[in-house]
Amino acid sequence: MEYIKIRGAREHNLKNINVDIPRNKITVITGLSGSGKSSLAFDTIYAEGQRRYMESLSSYARQFVENIDKPDFDSIEGLSPAISVDQKTFLRNPRSTVGTITEIYDYLRVLFARIGKARCFKCNSEITVQNIDEMVQSAFRLENKSIVYVYSPIVQGRKGEYRKELDDLRAEGFLKVRIDGKLYDLDDEITLSKQKKHNIEILIDAVDINSDDAPENLKNALEESVRRSSGVVALESDTGDTTVLSKQHSCPVCGASYPEISPRLFSFNRPYGACEGCSGLGSKTFFDPDLIIESRNKSISDGIVIPWKNSRYFSEIMQSVADNYDFSLSTPLNKLPEKVLDEVLFGSGNKKIKFRRVKKGRIEEYSDTFPGIVSMLANWYEETSSLAVRNNLSKYITTTQCSECRGARLKRESLSVTIGSKNIYDIISMPAARSRSFFVDLELTGRDREIGSRVIYEIIERLSFLTSVGLEYLSLDRSAPTLSGGEAQRIRLASQVGSNLRGITYVLDEPTIGLHHKDNRLLIDTLKKLKEKGNTIIVVEHDEDTIHNSDHIVDIGSGAGELGGNVVYSGDIENLKTSSESITGKFLSGELSIRI
Repeated sequence: MEYIKIRGAREHNLKNINVDIPRNKITVITGLSGSGKSSLAFDTIYAEGQRRYMESLSSYARQFVENIDKPDFDSIEGLSPAISVDQKTFLRNPRSTVGTITEIYDYLRVLFARIGKARCFKCNSEITVQNIDEMVQSAFRLENKSIVYVYSPIVQGRKGEYRKELDDLRAEGFLKVRIDGKLYDLDDEITLSKQKKHNIEILIDAVDINSDDAPENLKNALEESVRRSSGVVALESDTGDTTVLSKQHSCPVCGASYPEISPRLFSFNRPYGACEGCSGLGSKTFFDPDLIIESRNKSISDGIVIPWKNSRYFSEIMQSVADNYDFSLSTPLNKLPEKVLDEVLFGSGNKKIKFRRVKKGRIEEYSDTFPGIVSMLANWYEETSSLAVRNNLSKYITTTQCSECRGARLKRESLSVTIGSKNIYDIISMPAARSRSFFVDLELTGRDREIGSRVIYEIIERLSFLTSVGLEYLSLDRSAPTLSGGEAQRIRLASQVGSNLRGITYVLDEPTIGLHHKDNRLLIDTLKKLKEKGNTIIVVEHDEDTIHNSDHIVDIGSGAGELGGNVVYSGDIENLKTSSESITGKFLSGELSIRI
């Protein structure tokens, strides 16, 4: 069917209208505000498309989704599954970012997990995880070698004399050991300083690399080495070329443990990858003592703790605290010892103090820890069910960047994995246009190119879609709640272009809002790309450029509210300009104009 045929639409102020909208074309629904444009586009066409899709699901699946009432109309034919791209239904979760919404971040996680180069976050040594066969190949790649020495690092950067360990090695028949870079015969007397850190490596074997049985001898020596050192082996050629390899996810030099490098390591929405300091939010919220305390030149008895200015309960608690720390509530805060003030504000830890309270005319005594004024407010904020109390307490809350991840949201292990000398946060914190340029210019070779080329292509495509809707200035780590309505809608539009769906009816709500006039062409080109993929585009719009570039126009009017709800015109733009009933047509033809 070439048209979506709507008959007898009466939703809201629509007056039993009939209209045909061409499929696989761009249709603009225009008219005065309140004339019924959204009633036709969203409350009738989109709502019915959604309702029919829900009815196609099994009865089991339908019990988990909200029922959608059927819009008021006689019949709609030719309707395909509908997707709404409006300014109201957008994620405002602080964990959602431009990168997660557009799915670009998902591709980045896969890319870094597969071809990222991990370096130790402590000593910057490269983390290489190899099996025995790969270690054998690494030994053959050592430069200018005829002999390869295989060492097993059994002690790395630890204090001690290690007499027993050295005696055990002698008893097992080992001949040489390298300690702090110097080679010793185990038959010699070896004395180590107990107060210094040492590195001890057993010489497992010296393999003639040119012999016929070199591969087998190397394999046996490597297996013995990784068995003794929990997966680490050090190789050195007779010319001094060295390399340290690891079979485990740990640093071969300092021994720092490292998690498995997988896509979840780069997810700030999972405990596996999220910064432990801020749980992946990139920021911390806390009750700020400078907001809670009215003046440090005054005392607690002066009522300087603003949230509890006239609280008898708080006064009783603080009197017990003052008795315990031997200070007066009438002493100004800036006169209290620093340690005492710190515990008053932030708590006594596990140390218990004696409290006294008056209950029903009787004095009760008990012992408990003191959480501090700041934590008392935080607990009150978390436990209260009163919206008024929460709103009042929120005035004393401050949000700051997380000191551990500095806003990156990820663990330091995640941030030490790089591609082209940049970690994943370096890339998502760039404007989209710069991120795209980085991947366009990125040169990969061999295995990395074979694995990463397809993923990089998808990343570049999606970054191009963001640029195509005028959002090249946004960074991928931009939080969803900080986006304007127009930005949010265009991000969703760019995501839909990247999804490559076909046969869909897209319903858009004034996508040019918030977009500079010079960037309208980018948005229109994006709509045309969606159309070329075999989709039907329905746009509620007032913008002149969008109207001129549409294939079909439906003008609703002629007035607003009760005066609207009629189809004034339906057809192409040339006939719209000559329509005697359409106010929009009169402005487009120049018959009417607004004086500037």
